[in-house]
Amino acid sequence: MGQHHDLVFPNESLDYRVARDALFSEEITLRRQAEKVAALRRSLPAGGALKKDYVFQNLSGNDVRLSDLFSDKSPNLLIYSFMFKPGGDACRVCTSLLDGFNGSAPHIKQNLNFAVVAKASVQEIKSWADSRNWSNLNMLSSANTTYNLDYNAEDSAENQLMMMNVFRKSDDGIFHNWAYENMFMPKGDEPNPRQRDQIWPVWSLFDIALDDRPGDWFPAYKYD
Repeated sequence: MGQHHDLVFPNESLDYRVARDALFSEEITLRRQAEKVAALRRSLPAGGALKKDYVFQNLSGNDVRLSDLFSDKSPNLLIYSFMFKPGGDACRVCTSLLDGFNGSAPHIKQNLNFAVVAKASVQEIKSWADSRNWSNLNMLSSANTTYNLDYNAEDSAENQLMMMNVFRKSDDGIFHNWAYENMFMPKGDEPNPRQRDQIWPVWSLFDIALDDRPGDWFPAYKYD
C-alpha cells in the first residue's frame, strides 16, 4: 500500500514503493503545471494580425490562401513547418513527426484546422508524401511566399527551422496566436530546447522506458 493509492505490483519491495511514491508526487506536480501552462496559453491576448494572406499551392498545384485553411469546425489553425527546402533533403525528424501526424490527422481535423507547409516545390513535396504514404495530411508549398521567413520557419540564410504556428480567426481578422519560441531562448544550462517534445510521442516513450535519452540518435527514413 502506497502513499497515493493501494495499487501494488507482484514482488515489489518497500524501497521500490517509497521511491515510486516520491516519483508519483513529482508526476502529479508536472501534470498540474502542464495544465496551468495550457490555461495560460489559452488566455493569451491576440498576437499580431496576419502579415498577409499568403497564397500556398496544394499537391494538385492549386492556389490555397491561408484564410482558406479555416473551417467552421474551429477558429484555430495550426501550421507545422516541414523542414524541406527546394533541392534539399526532407528533415528526418520532421518526417518521423509527420508519419505520426498522418495517422492522427483524421482525429485532429474533428476539432482543429491543421496544415503542413514546406518551402520545397509542389512536385518535391508530393513525391516525398507519396513515398511515405501520407494520405491524410493537408500539405502545401510555400515556395512562392515569404511565409517561412516571416513566421520564423526560416532564417536569413534560408535554413529551414522547425516551427509550429497557431493562428486564430475572429470577427476582427486573423491573428497570430502562439508559436514555438524555445529554440530562440539563450542556451545557458539548457542546450537542447526540446521544442518538439510536446508533439513528438517518441520521446515520451523513451523517457518512460530508457535509462537516458539516446543523445546521438535521430530517426531514420527507414529501418531494416
